[in-house]
Amino acid sequence: MSKKEEDRGYFAHETAVIDQGCKIGKGTRIWHFSHIMTGCEIGENCSFGQNVVVSPGVKLGRNVKVQNNVSIYTGVICEDDVFLGPSMVFTNIINPRSAIVRRDQYVDTFVRQGATIGANATIVCGIEIGAYSFIGAGAVVIRDVLPYELVVGNPAKHIGWMSEYGHRLRFSDRGLASCPESGEQYILENNHVRKLGSHTA
Repeated sequence: MSKKEEDRGYFAHETAVIDQGCKIGKGTRIWHFSHIMTGCEIGENCSFGQNVVVSPGVKLGRNVKVQNNVSIYTGVICEDDVFLGPSMVFTNIINPRSAIVRRDQYVDTFVRQGATIGANATIVCGIEIGAYSFIGAGAVVIRDVLPYELVVGNPAKHIGWMSEYGHRLRFSDRGLASCPESGEQYILENNHVRKLGSHTA
């Protein structure tokens, strides 16, 4: 780590543009041709691939992974441990027109802790992506997504549930499932999933 990196606490490639007035947490890494704009807040240990734009007012938690060619527009708020896949798309205006200025009409979008948004997915503004939900590649999401929910397609439709480790959950007749990697157990009640706790042998 260079002296400059030590002073500011994060790494930015020489081709990245970092505007004054943004807050960037320690351990964050910003790669080629990315632009971090004034007024945004970025937590610790985030990672930004090539050609990423973070607009004014955006708030990102800790350990957010942003892959190549993602633009995070004003109005987007991501909690900790969110994954944004390559070339996925956020929006922040419901009815954009080139000739009509609607900068005072940005609509917020919330991405809750641990959620994954797959490559080339599109998130229509004004919705909430639930904690640890999983948006399949290329999906077009036009409604709220529940915690742990797995959605795919255009428009995105529910096809199942995912564990916090990113595995498909298979529920028994009693509504119970366990993650094959972590052993953590989950229960499905009234079309909502919650984690019960770690599996013990």
